[in-house]
Amino acid sequence: MANKEEIIAKAKEAITDFDDELAEEVANEALAAGIDPVELIEKGFTAGMEEVGEKFGQGELFLPHVLAAAEAMNSGIKVITPEMEKRKSQTKSLGTVAIGTIEGDIHSIGKDIVASMLNIAGFKVVDLGRDVPINTFVEKVKELKPQVVASSALMTTTMVNQIQIEEQLKEAGVRDQVKTMVGGAPVTQDWADKIGADIYGESANDAVAKVKAALNV
Repeated sequence: MANKEEIIAKAKEAITDFDDELAEEVANEALAAGIDPVELIEKGFTAGMEEVGEKFGQGELFLPHVLAAAEAMNSGIKVITPEMEKRKSQTKSLGTVAIGTIEGDIHSIGKDIVASMLNIAGFKVVDLGRDVPINTFVEKVKELKPQVVASSALMTTTMVNQIQIEEQLKEAGVRDQVKTMVGGAPVTQDWADKIGADIYGESANDAVAKVKAALNV
């Protein structure tokens, strides 16, 4: 039987090889071996996704590759989810995060990874999807009263819409009831400061750490 390091390495390989079946297989193997699902996702699947993302950024891989890698990751996570839900029901939720990719932007890879990691960390995550209208973010804040509302933008042309979230939350009178988080490839700490967002998530792990710090959990 493979040891933990080998199983985690295989999980990463399943993503970088865009192999759905291997991702499922390794997820089952990890559960049978008693490996912590969080560790498998962080060091295996997410590490693989980050490598694919870097190669995409350098022009070595293209969008179909990124989508195939995300598909493989979803196949693996599907297998592990019941075990994570079981564990989660034994611990109290750290809070609710509503997250979506901003209007005009159909990229969802980064947002999906952040949503998965927040979920694993113990937050209730409401995924609004991609190309989400600004007023949907505002309506969900009013309806769900989440602790955090997060928007991802993968293009400079759409990240300007993140200003609108700040403005419209103020207009609706709910800006002071929620923390706002922004992220995505062109987004920076300077941009977050400029528009008045509370949190800038540079990576999935960074986003989780900063949300926990902002909420003192």
